[in-house]
Amino acid sequence: MIEVISDINEMRRICEDKRQKGVKIGLVPTMGALHEGHLSLIKCALKKADFVVVSIYVNPVQFGPEEDFEKYPRDLERDVRLVDSHCAHVVFAPSDRLMYHEGYSTYVTVEDLTASLCGRSRPAHFRGVTTVVAKLFNIVRPHVAVFGQKDAQQLSVIRRMVKDLNMDIEIDAGPIVRESDGLATSSRNKYLNKEEREQATVLYRSLEAAKKLVNDDITSSGQIIGKVRKVLEEAPLAKMEYVEIVNFDDMRQIDDVSNGALLAIAVWFGETRLIDNVIISGHGG
Repeated sequence: MIEVISDINEMRRICEDKRQKGVKIGLVPTMGALHEGHLSLIKCALKKADFVVVSIYVNPVQFGPEEDFEKYPRDLERDVRLVDSHCAHVVFAPSDRLMYHEGYSTYVTVEDLTASLCGRSRPAHFRGVTTVVAKLFNIVRPHVAVFGQKDAQQLSVIRRMVKDLNMDIEIDAGPIVRESDGLATSSRNKYLNKEEREQATVLYRSLEAAKKLVNDDITSSGQIIGKVRKVLEEAPLAKMEYVEIVNFDDMRQIDDVSNGALLAIAVWFGETRLIDNVIISGHGG
């Protein structure tokens, strides 16, 4: 069975020993409740690195006071078995006490990129993400870290943090993994009841409708957003939080997708918030 490390100093020692021996280290940060999306990131990391660490840590700092921290699914034994079956080398599963000791008061903030999309409704979320990722980077010191494209804003924010703080780490993006009906895999999908789960497929249908418009040479963001909203309205239980088209690098809204753009959506089904996205381009992409 794969080794599970909870002590920060032990994790650091193991990784430093690998570095000294010239071993390329990969990191896949997760909050557990692993699904096919996470497992695909492990596969990506194994292609890039010789020694892959999968962190499993439900980070309290990235949850708002009204969010689902307490009920977020946790099953470390199951997750460790999955990581082991996909040939990663170590699971790093620290405790809150070690990650955020008494009196902890240092946070990493990326400005501007975090003000739109998910950052608008979750103002402290990305500060929590960048803080815990920076800590994981300092502990593991990976050569490469892999994040999922489904959390596109998070991916952009992490890349900016790495660039701005001169971290010598390659950030790789794993593609969105979808279930057979198109719904993006997510740890929160299990919160959906039967009717909500059936209607949640409207997210994928709306993105496909947007891609069709672009393939038909419609590049106006307004027209594309209008189409996406119209499709989403077909699902009575869907409550739209945002439908936006932004520049992938800075998350600023743009009016035309001719030079490429990120179409991102967030939709509520009951008490469950789902996000999805697609990269679109007026040049046939």
